Amino acid sequence: MKKFLILTAVLILGSCGGGSKAPRNLDNACLLAREKPAYYSAMKRTEARWGVPVHVQMATIHQESRFVANAKTPHRYALGVIPIGRQSSAQGFSQALDGTWEEYQRATRRYGARRSKIQDATDFMGWYMDGSTEKLGISKWDARAQYLAYHEGRTGYANGSYNAKGWLLAVADKVADRAEMYRQQLRTCRR
Repeated sequence: MKKFLILTAVLILGSCGGGSKAPRNLDNACLLAREKPAYYSAMKRTEARWGVPVHVQMATIHQESRFVANAKTPHRYALGVIPIGRQSSAQGFSQALDGTWEEYQRATRRYGARRSKIQDATDFMGWYMDGSTEKLGISKWDARAQYLAYHEGRTGYANGSYNAKGWLLAVADKVADRAEMYRQQLRTCRR
């Protein structure tokens, strides 16, 4: 009986975290949507609300967190061994910083929103990219420019801070390429 209770407890606790595992195939939008229908539904709702296409959201989330719900930035170390905190406050699917996330919560009145919840993370992304379109004139379909504004912040983007960061320009190109790959795949998916 004791073994049965322990096994039952393990199964119940194990089932609680099952939704936070990243999809197995991150290179195929159709398989990703089929494996994680809640992710796809969240992105479709964001597309309907904010106008940011699913493929742009997918490519950005892939770059930011690889679809890991509780992703965080790496730790920093003093003298190479003493942990002194994380590189930034970015976390969750969208890797939103604390201050930007709080701004989103106030602006949308979604005070209970969590960065580790896909519906909230995609809504945040839609809100942010919609603001980048409004304030900077970036097309919601332009994954490269949207990613640069997302990474650098709107002020940094407006100032062209990304131009001095060759590594970031290369990352933004990869995001654009992945978005295009996802767009083409999503056109041919059988649902």
